[in-house]
Amino acid sequence: MPSTRRRLAVATTGAALLAASGVTAYAAPGHGAPAPGARPLAGLRVLISNDDSMQAAKKSNSDGLGLYELRRAMCAAGADVVVIAPWQVQSGKGTAVTNGGVLTAQRRTALPVGYENDCTGAPAKGAVFEVCLSEGPCGGDSPSATPADTVKLALRGALKAKTGWDRAPDLVLTGINSGPNVSAQVNDSGTVGAAIAAIDEGVPSIAFSSEGDESNTFFPQENYRAAAGFGAGLVAGLEQRGLLTSEFALKVDYPDISTGTPAGPPRWTSVGHGKVVWHAYEQVGEDSFAIGLGFCEERPGDPCSESVWDADSSALFRDGRISVTPLTSDRTYGAKIPHPATLQKIRRHVEDAAPRR
Repeated sequence: MPSTRRRLAVATTGAALLAASGVTAYAAPGHGAPAPGARPLAGLRVLISNDDSMQAAKKSNSDGLGLYELRRAMCAAGADVVVIAPWQVQSGKGTAVTNGGVLTAQRRTALPVGYENDCTGAPAKGAVFEVCLSEGPCGGDSPSATPADTVKLALRGALKAKTGWDRAPDLVLTGINSGPNVSAQVNDSGTVGAAIAAIDEGVPSIAFSSEGDESNTFFPQENYRAAAGFGAGLVAGLEQRGLLTSEFALKVDYPDISTGTPAGPPRWTSVGHGKVVWHAYEQVGEDSFAIGLGFCEERPGDPCSESVWDADSSALFRDGRISVTPLTSDRTYGAKIPHPATLQKIRRHVEDAAPRR
């Protein structure tokens, strides 16, 4: 990802405007997380999935660590959380689903060190289930369920069977992805695809992603933790105002703060049209092509140009801002707006009252 970033010291809010309208602002200290001991999400049932798997075993932090940070933040805010996530990394799967075979959802008992007791006080205990395409236990080289598979499976029976939840969750969260999902690559994102699967089932959803460090090969824990804290504060504010909606999903992309530069306040954005990352194919044999990734820094020109004035990629990379973007199943919410009042209320909340970083 682009490494040159111009951080903006913007700290304006619309608190006075909200006060005048009679809306109570949600106070979110620090990186936007609820204050220690506060439980603004008590009673909220939350399903979490992702496309990075639930392994959290790689030194690069690219295989599910963000999921556990999101789980921790939501449980700390009082939510009742269940994780149902792909067995293996499924990055780039978009909205793909599996059309045959057997899916197995087995509970993970040994959680990553440091995350074992995050949800012990919640009814579901923050249960983590791994989903593979196998009639027996997931293990070794078991094929993985896709991100969309896990959400559909959860909402269409697995949550009730495995946790006893007798109704759909109040909210589906996906991520926190290792790397941003912006511009043209949004269509490829399994993190976004899982969130779209949720709204297709009538459940509100938010997809979270975070930048890595400037090497683009390591994903600092502090980035995930800051994004999770912002997410808990954002969800609490939306819940307080009755703005958790399945009319569209939200996509949140969080900037790199590992160098000590704080995230800029959230900006309401649109999906950009420029190519930040694309798939590249190099012929390595008569019939074979190696799959790689191309980056805009390496190939300047038209593919990298951004024509959307309020693009998510510009807010994130150029300005160091938290990007919040509305999406429907066709990824283009805004062309036709069936519920403009809800859209405007959420936009106003993001711009005026959401956590500042």
